[in-house]
Amino acid sequence: MPTPSPAPSPIPAADMPALPPGWVWTTVGEIAPVNQRNSTLRELPDTTEVTFVPMAAVDAESGSIQKPESRLLGQVRKGFTSFSEGDILFAKITSCMENGKVAIARGLINQLGFGSTEFHTLRPSRSVIAEWLFYYVRQQSFRDEAELSFSGTAGQLRVPTKFLDNHPFPLPPLAEQHRIVAAIETQLTRLDAGVASLKAAKAKLKRYRASVLKAACEGRLVAQDANDEPADVLLRRILGDRGQGIGKRRATELAAPDTTGLPELPTGWCWATAEQLCDFITKGTTPSADKLYESIGDVPYIKVYNLTHQGMLDFSIRPTFIDKKTHLQELARSRVFPGDVLMNIVGPPLGKVSIVPSTHPEWNINQAIAIFRPLSGFDRKYLSLCLLTDSILNWAVRRAKATAGQFNLTLEICRDLPIPLPPLAEQRRIVAEVERLLSVVTALEATVTANLKRAERLRQSILKRAFEGKLVAQEAR
Repeated sequence: MPTPSPAPSPIPAADMPALPPGWVWTTVGEIAPVNQRNSTLRELPDTTEVTFVPMAAVDAESGSIQKPESRLLGQVRKGFTSFSEGDILFAKITSCMENGKVAIARGLINQLGFGSTEFHTLRPSRSVIAEWLFYYVRQQSFRDEAELSFSGTAGQLRVPTKFLDNHPFPLPPLAEQHRIVAAIETQLTRLDAGVASLKAAKAKLKRYRASVLKAACEGRLVAQDANDEPADVLLRRILGDRGQGIGKRRATELAAPDTTGLPELPTGWCWATAEQLCDFITKGTTPSADKLYESIGDVPYIKVYNLTHQGMLDFSIRPTFIDKKTHLQELARSRVFPGDVLMNIVGPPLGKVSIVPSTHPEWNINQAIAIFRPLSGFDRKYLSLCLLTDSILNWAVRRAKATAGQFNLTLEICRDLPIPLPPLAEQRRIVAEVERLLSVVTALEATVTANLKRAERLRQSILKRAFEGKLVAQEAR
């Protein structure tokens, strides 16, 4: 419950932006004590039922608590963060804070809650309503400032308590807080409806993309031609052309693929393993941080976030480079060349696949990416379509090592991947038809993504105007 408190002390406004008449600058800690424990807890028996909120239960997108748990006080009294009805939970650890995990604790059992130790709690005083504080700390600008205050070690950075205690806070009269919050929620409700429609459209496009890839790799996208060389003949020639040695195994000794759970193929197609169709399959290596450069360097270094679900490389995302010496001496195994097909082998999500472009003569990759170098007679673009297909990905996931929700594909799984092999001429017809169909989808997805980003900018603009006193007209005093 809100804590009785005296009127907040204003802070000097000399260096602060001007506020509307009747507003004052104070601090977050002044109007909402940080991490204040409920003093009644020590008097309650261990059998008292309380609400438990793990970090995963806070939805960053909606700013709400989803599916909280019920526990006994004795189970959580020690080792967890305590809070009360109406408190605000603010994730303090990266990347939960950066993603915006903030929520108002409402509907708590016995008005008591416990949760992750990675929450800061804010307890609104009588001078502020919870929603006004909630929307303030939900602003991207607030989170950006919080990120600058991070302390701790890499991967375990946290927002310190003093950042919240001392952060300036614009405080209007209570009646005006209620009016502005009502206006915020009206506008955000309309915006959320538009965002929901955009996300529904994006999901439909994703399903259509998946259906095109499925049809392509099951022989249902283009017509078969009886004059094409059958795939089994093509496969024998590929295996013969690659010679006798494949690592420690001869080409003729490569095992047939395991096609359990996979569809039947059309006449003229056959199943093959990725190892049978590729000259080289391995994974990359990650160098020490001092070998990587964010500025332009000799050799571009590809990370998982540079791969896409559309089969194209996006090296505009935080491009990283390594020097030529490191590339050739320490990371020779990780060298990739234009035309190589890359796939992430750590997820979720899996299914990020890209063909290395010719913008640089050589590239390098990290340990979470596998290289597939197709042999002559096997179209690299067709291979990328197969690696993007749900049935192939699901086959791999069923065999993957899973730890704490993370999938890791071994090189053995990558080499054993079953590939539906059509005649070479049909591979090229399939690629052309997929590119034709999905070019429209890619354009539409780009439009939807741009509109979603525009909606988020509008959301932040609404909040900014609210806390500047520009969202609603002020009432005469």
